[in-house]
Amino acid sequence: MPAATETSDRHGHTHGLVDDEIKRSRQGVRAVLLSLGVLGLTAALQTAIFVLSGSVALLADLIHNFGDALTAVPLGAAFLLRSNRAEELAGLAVVLAIFVSACVAGAEAIDRLLHPNAPDHLAVLAVAGAIGYLGNFMAARVRTTAGRRLNSAALVADGDHARADAYVSLAVILSAATVALGATVADPLIGLGITLVILRITWQSWRTVRGHGRGR
Repeated sequence: MPAATETSDRHGHTHGLVDDEIKRSRQGVRAVLLSLGVLGLTAALQTAIFVLSGSVALLADLIHNFGDALTAVPLGAAFLLRSNRAEELAGLAVVLAIFVSACVAGAEAIDRLLHPNAPDHLAVLAVAGAIGYLGNFMAARVRTTAGRRLNSAALVADGDHARADAYVSLAVILSAATVALGATVADPLIGLGITLVILRITWQSWRTVRGHGRGR
Protein backbone atom coordinates (compact mmCIF):
# COMPACT_ATOMS: atom_id res chain seq x y z
CA MET A 1 0.00 0.00 0.00
CA PRO A 2 1.54 3.38 -0.98
CA ALA A 3 2.49 5.86 1.72
CA ALA A 4 0.03 8.59 2.45
CA THR A 5 2.52 11.25 1.45
CA GLU A 6 2.68 9.84 -2.09
CA THR A 7 -1.04 9.76 -2.94
CA SER A 8 -2.33 12.24 -5.51
CA ASP A 9 -5.47 12.94 -7.54
CA ARG A 10 -5.85 13.46 -11.27
CA HIS A 11 -4.97 17.14 -10.88
CA GLY A 12 -1.55 16.24 -9.49
CA HIS A 13 -2.24 17.39 -5.92
CA THR A 14 -0.32 15.47 -3.24
CA HIS A 15 -2.87 15.06 -0.45
CA GLY A 16 -0.80 12.91 1.91
CA LEU A 17 1.60 15.69 2.91
CA VAL A 18 -1.23 18.14 3.44
CA ASP A 19 -3.09 15.60 5.56
CA ASP A 20 0.01 15.12 7.73
CA GLU A 21 0.36 18.88 8.20
CA ILE A 22 -3.31 19.26 9.13
CA LYS A 23 -3.06 16.36 11.58
CA ARG A 24 0.02 17.89 13.20
CA SER A 25 -1.69 21.26 13.37
CA ARG A 26 -4.78 19.85 15.06
CA GLN A 27 -2.75 17.84 17.57
CA GLY A 28 -0.64 20.88 18.41
CA VAL A 29 -3.67 23.14 18.88
CA ARG A 30 -5.35 20.47 21.02
CA ALA A 31 -2.31 20.21 23.31
CA VAL A 32 -2.00 23.99 23.58
CA LEU A 33 -5.69 24.48 24.44
CA LEU A 34 -5.65 21.69 27.01
CA SER A 35 -2.60 23.11 28.79
CA LEU A 36 -4.14 26.60 28.59
CA GLY A 37 -7.26 25.36 30.37
CA VAL A 38 -5.25 23.62 33.09
CA LEU A 39 -2.93 26.56 33.78
CA GLY A 40 -5.71 29.14 33.48
CA LEU A 41 -7.75 27.34 36.14
CA THR A 42 -4.64 26.94 38.32
CA ALA A 43 -3.81 30.66 38.14
CA ALA A 44 -7.43 31.66 38.79
CA LEU A 45 -7.58 29.53 41.96
CA GLN A 46 -4.23 30.90 43.13
CA THR A 47 -5.40 34.46 42.53
CA ALA A 48 -8.39 33.94 44.81
CA ILE A 49 -6.09 32.61 47.53
CA PHE A 50 -3.59 35.46 47.04
CA VAL A 51 -6.38 37.96 47.80
CA LEU A 52 -6.76 36.22 51.16
CA SER A 53 -3.10 35.65 52.01
CA GLY A 54 -1.14 38.49 50.39
CA SER A 55 1.87 36.19 49.96
CA VAL A 56 4.63 37.46 47.66
CA ALA A 57 5.82 33.91 47.03
CA LEU A 58 2.33 33.00 45.85
CA LEU A 59 2.11 36.19 43.77
CA ALA A 60 5.34 35.29 42.00
CA ASP A 61 3.99 31.83 41.28
CA LEU A 62 0.58 32.96 40.00
CA ILE A 63 2.05 35.73 37.83
CA HIS A 64 4.27 33.14 36.25
CA ASN A 65 1.37 30.72 35.79
CA PHE A 66 -0.74 33.40 34.09
CA GLY A 67 2.17 34.23 31.80
CA ASP A 68 2.72 30.57 31.09
CA ALA A 69 -0.95 30.11 30.22
CA LEU A 70 -0.84 33.08 27.82
CA THR A 71 2.01 31.52 25.85
CA ALA A 72 -0.72 29.31 24.39
CA VAL A 73 -1.73 32.22 22.15
CA PRO A 74 1.41 32.39 19.94
CA LEU A 75 1.87 28.62 20.09
CA GLY A 76 -1.71 27.99 19.00
CA ALA A 77 -1.38 30.52 16.20
CA ALA A 78 1.82 28.87 15.00
CA PHE A 79 0.17 25.46 14.76
CA LEU A 80 -2.86 26.91 12.99
CA LEU A 81 -0.57 28.55 10.43
CA ARG A 82 1.37 25.28 10.02
CA SER A 83 4.58 27.28 9.73
CA ASN A 84 7.98 26.25 11.09
CA ARG A 85 9.04 29.88 11.18
CA ALA A 86 5.92 30.83 13.12
CA GLU A 87 6.70 28.06 15.60
CA GLU A 88 10.21 29.41 16.11
CA LEU A 89 8.81 32.89 16.69
CA ALA A 90 6.25 31.45 19.11
CA GLY A 91 9.09 29.80 21.00
CA LEU A 92 10.82 33.16 21.30
CA ALA A 93 7.56 34.69 22.55
CA VAL A 94 7.43 31.98 25.21
CA VAL A 95 10.95 32.88 26.34
CA LEU A 96 10.05 36.58 26.49
CA ALA A 97 6.95 35.83 28.56
CA ILE A 98 9.01 33.82 31.04
CA PHE A 99 11.54 36.65 31.35
CA VAL A 100 8.89 39.33 31.90
CA SER A 101 7.20 37.24 34.59
CA ALA A 102 10.55 36.89 36.37
CA CYS A 103 11.05 40.68 36.34
CA VAL A 104 7.57 41.34 37.73
CA ALA A 105 7.91 38.71 40.45
CA GLY A 106 11.38 39.96 41.43
CA ALA A 107 10.25 43.58 41.68
CA GLU A 108 7.33 42.61 43.91
CA ALA A 109 9.57 40.53 46.18
CA ILE A 110 12.06 43.41 46.58
CA ASP A 111 9.21 45.80 47.39
CA ARG A 112 7.94 43.43 50.09
CA LEU A 113 11.43 43.18 51.57
CA LEU A 114 11.50 46.98 51.83
CA HIS A 115 7.92 47.13 53.13
CA PRO A 116 7.38 43.95 55.22
CA ASN A 117 3.87 42.53 55.43
CA ALA A 118 3.50 38.92 56.56
CA PRO A 119 0.97 36.78 54.62
CA ASP A 120 -2.25 35.52 56.24
CA HIS A 121 -4.33 32.34 55.95
CA LEU A 122 -1.24 30.13 55.88
CA ALA A 123 -3.10 26.82 55.56
CA VAL A 124 -4.91 28.07 52.47
CA LEU A 125 -1.59 29.41 51.16
CA ALA A 126 -0.10 25.92 51.39
CA VAL A 127 -3.09 24.59 49.45
CA ALA A 128 -2.37 27.17 46.73
CA GLY A 129 1.15 25.81 46.42
CA ALA A 130 -0.21 22.28 46.02
CA ILE A 131 -2.66 23.51 43.36
CA GLY A 132 0.22 25.17 41.50
CA TYR A 133 2.27 22.00 41.61
CA LEU A 134 -0.52 19.77 40.28
CA GLY A 135 -1.58 22.24 37.58
CA ASN A 136 1.93 22.74 36.25
CA PHE A 137 2.76 19.05 36.39
CA MET A 138 -0.33 18.21 34.32
CA ALA A 139 0.41 20.98 31.81
CA ALA A 140 4.03 19.80 31.52
CA ARG A 141 2.93 16.26 30.69
CA VAL A 142 0.58 17.50 27.98
CA ARG A 143 3.09 19.89 26.39
CA THR A 144 6.19 17.69 26.56
CA THR A 145 4.43 14.59 25.24
CA ALA A 146 2.88 16.50 22.34
CA GLY A 147 6.09 18.43 21.66
CA ARG A 148 8.19 15.30 21.31
CA ARG A 149 5.57 13.55 19.20
CA LEU A 150 5.24 16.56 16.88
CA ASN A 151 8.96 17.51 16.93
CA SER A 152 8.09 20.98 18.21
CA ALA A 153 10.90 22.71 20.10
CA ALA A 154 8.50 25.44 21.23
CA LEU A 155 6.16 22.92 22.88
CA VAL A 156 9.05 20.99 24.43
CA ALA A 157 10.50 24.21 25.86
CA ASP A 158 7.11 25.16 27.24
CA GLY A 159 6.72 21.69 28.74
CA ASP A 160 10.12 21.88 30.45
CA HIS A 161 9.15 25.31 31.68
CA ALA A 162 5.90 24.03 33.20
CA ARG A 163 7.67 21.08 34.81
CA ALA A 164 10.14 23.37 36.53
CA ASP A 165 7.24 25.58 37.59
CA ALA A 166 5.67 22.60 39.32
CA TYR A 167 8.63 22.43 41.69
CA VAL A 168 8.70 26.20 42.04
CA SER A 169 5.11 26.00 43.31
CA LEU A 170 6.32 23.80 46.15
CA ALA A 171 8.23 26.85 47.40
CA VAL A 172 4.86 28.43 48.18
CA ILE A 173 4.22 25.59 50.65
CA LEU A 174 7.66 26.20 52.14
CA SER A 175 6.81 29.89 52.51
CA ALA A 176 3.63 29.07 54.43
CA ALA A 177 5.55 26.72 56.74
CA THR A 178 8.39 29.16 57.49
CA VAL A 179 6.03 32.09 58.13
CA ALA A 180 4.03 29.86 60.48
CA LEU A 181 7.25 29.27 62.42
CA GLY A 182 7.74 33.04 62.76
CA ALA A 183 10.20 33.76 59.94
CA THR A 184 8.06 36.33 58.11
CA VAL A 185 10.99 37.55 56.01
CA ALA A 186 11.10 34.11 54.39
CA ASP A 187 8.11 34.93 52.16
CA PRO A 188 9.76 37.69 50.07
CA LEU A 189 13.08 35.82 50.16
CA ILE A 190 11.39 32.75 48.71
CA GLY A 191 9.77 35.04 46.15
CA LEU A 192 13.25 36.16 45.12
CA GLY A 193 14.38 32.56 44.98
CA ILE A 194 11.48 31.74 42.66
CA THR A 195 12.53 34.69 40.50
CA LEU A 196 16.06 33.28 40.13
CA VAL A 197 14.67 29.90 39.18
CA ILE A 198 12.44 31.53 36.54
CA LEU A 199 15.46 33.35 35.11
CA ARG A 200 17.31 30.04 34.85
CA ILE A 201 14.29 28.56 33.06
CA THR A 202 14.40 31.54 30.68
CA TRP A 203 17.99 30.75 29.71
CA GLN A 204 17.29 27.02 29.27
CA SER A 205 14.22 27.70 27.12
CA TRP A 206 16.18 30.18 25.00
CA ARG A 207 18.86 27.55 24.31
CA THR A 208 16.21 24.95 23.41
CA VAL A 209 14.40 27.23 20.97
CA ARG A 210 17.48 28.73 19.33
CA GLY A 211 19.26 25.38 19.10
CA HIS A 212 16.28 23.82 17.34
CA GLY A 213 16.06 26.76 14.94
CA ARG A 214 19.69 26.43 13.88
CA GLY A 215 19.25 22.71 13.40
CA ARG A 216 16.54 23.05 10.75
